[in-house]
Amino acid sequence: MTTALASALGTFEDLGGLVALMTGDEKHQPSSSSTLDVLWVLYDKVLRIDPGAPNADDRDRFFLSKGHGPMAFYAVLAAKGFIAPQLLSEYGNYHSPLGFHPDRTLIPGVEMASGSLGHGLPLAIGSALGLELRGVQGPRTWVLLGDAELDEGSNHEAIAFAGRRGLEQLHAVVIDNDSASIGWPGGIEQRFAVEGWSVTRVDGRDHRALEAAFVADHPGRPHVVIAEVERKDGTPHRAASDT
Repeated sequence: MTTALASALGTFEDLGGLVALMTGDEKHQPSSSSTLDVLWVLYDKVLRIDPGAPNADDRDRFFLSKGHGPMAFYAVLAAKGFIAPQLLSEYGNYHSPLGFHPDRTLIPGVEMASGSLGHGLPLAIGSALGLELRGVQGPRTWVLLGDAELDEGSNHEAIAFAGRRGLEQLHAVVIDNDSASIGWPGGIEQRFAVEGWSVTRVDGRDHRALEAAFVADHPGRPHVVIAEVERKDGTPHRAASDT
């Protein structure tokens, strides 16, 4: 297995052109653009997944829970050799495997059929727990969520369970574009920290900061990175102390 996809086919600069090939329904364009940097850093620097063997038992698992508008995900998968770039122009077509939400039965490297918010973190916990119970120590489990998605009650149960269980191989990334309708006392960080998670907040457009946060040590605890990006209307994010 290659480490961090060393055989990358593209660069971050190529992603804009790959996204542009997808001309279908783009009503969730902000959801895709907000995740582009995080997805790239994960697949380029962190995740241990071989596009030549996407179902290898020792692979890292990545769950896209923030499933609206997966154009960024498809572009990164194409840049990294999981799917042919030519498929991108068929995005959303009736016979295309690239639907408006990813389907794990149709696309190599996809771990879950996403779209229904609030499912990704519970599924990732199940995967991490299953690997642990099988004695499989190497693979790490990652899940990408949105800040508004944390309004779903299933996530609150999952956050509590993972922290109490001490799932060290579980990693979460929350894209915080200030779109949650309710919010949490003390901010997103406190919601995880109070349950025993290792927590850090970084600039979601800063690739070096993202990589450093992703690979930080967190012995005995699950780890979450809050990736702060601009709001959907392009205005700056409110300070964490204001949320």
